[in-house]
Amino acid sequence: MSNSNAPPDVATLPERLRGSDGQLLLIIRLVYVVVCAGAVVAFVRTTDRLPEMPLIGSNQLAYFVVLLSLTQVASVLDWLIRKKRIEIISAVYFGLLVGTLLSYLLNLAIAPLVDFTIKEDMIHSVKAMVQMLSTLAMTYLCVSLLLQTKDNFRFIIPYIEFNKEVRGGRPYLLDTSSIIDGRIADVIDTRIIDSPLIVPSFVLSELQDIADSSDKLRRNRGRRGLDVLSRLQANTHVDVKLYEAKPEESKGQSVDQRLVVLAKALGGRVVTNDFNLNKVASVQGVDVINLNDLANCLKPRYLPGERLSIKVMKQGESVGQGVGYLDDGTMVVCEEGSGLIGKEADVIVKTVLQSSAGRMIFARLPSPTDR
Repeated sequence: MSNSNAPPDVATLPERLRGSDGQLLLIIRLVYVVVCAGAVVAFVRTTDRLPEMPLIGSNQLAYFVVLLSLTQVASVLDWLIRKKRIEIISAVYFGLLVGTLLSYLLNLAIAPLVDFTIKEDMIHSVKAMVQMLSTLAMTYLCVSLLLQTKDNFRFIIPYIEFNKEVRGGRPYLLDTSSIIDGRIADVIDTRIIDSPLIVPSFVLSELQDIADSSDKLRRNRGRRGLDVLSRLQANTHVDVKLYEAKPEESKGQSVDQRLVVLAKALGGRVVTNDFNLNKVASVQGVDVINLNDLANCLKPRYLPGERLSIKVMKQGESVGQGVGYLDDGTMVVCEEGSGLIGKEADVIVKTVLQSSAGRMIFARLPSPTDR
């Protein structure tokens, strides 16, 4: 059940992500049926004498049904072949075009040779045979060559160049933790990423479940994630797409496992701040962008011996330790700092521990010799 308290723009987010492509295709197919029906009716009514066909003879109604059915073969094939790749279509298109042109030029080149070497009564049949063989061979070779080298060249039908989908490189797949975290939206605002962002449907479902949770904290986290998605979608510098994953494709797998499998299938990279997902994806050869690693790379470097000023907030795990935080959220563990809880203290850096889970600084209080 959807949460009625969610803002309108957030509540309609899945529909807006899906867009109107499906409705547009349905309208085009219906218009195609109507146009075909009109064309077939005009043909049947204006033809004086229809050719005799087995079983139906020259009956106009039967002709109408048969011809209309034949016109819908293309529509049925279009519906059955759901996943189409523009680079394959373009390679076949240009292969047929270039192959036909090359075979025509080849036939022009060898025509004088045929006229000179072949007997006059056989010239016509030999020319027809040569044209057939050259056309078949050249079109096959061109289509095969372009299909095998489609990754090295970019053959795109002209109108596709205006489509936003050709912009950028490998896609980035967002997991639930990275969306809720929200820093990915700040990274996109810097315009250093122009690759498309993909939100799998199972990630969006998990995010909606969190937003509908009875636990207030989880509910707020889920709503924050939906707000971040709305912000990403409103950004004109990046494409946000919803990938409709079929439930039967990965039955019994967790969201993290399905995300890794999908990233491998699409050749994309996973964006996360989940330490475990980072490890699982790396083991399976999937590139991962860990937001914690990215944030740590941009944090100031602290070297042993540097002085820091912190407010000791609480007692540490070990006896005598005090814990404080820098402005960027980095935890500082201070030896012998438990007596300074609630006070400002100058500390000296001893070691810095940095990992994908975050950064931690171990420090000590200054000794008389350090002053």
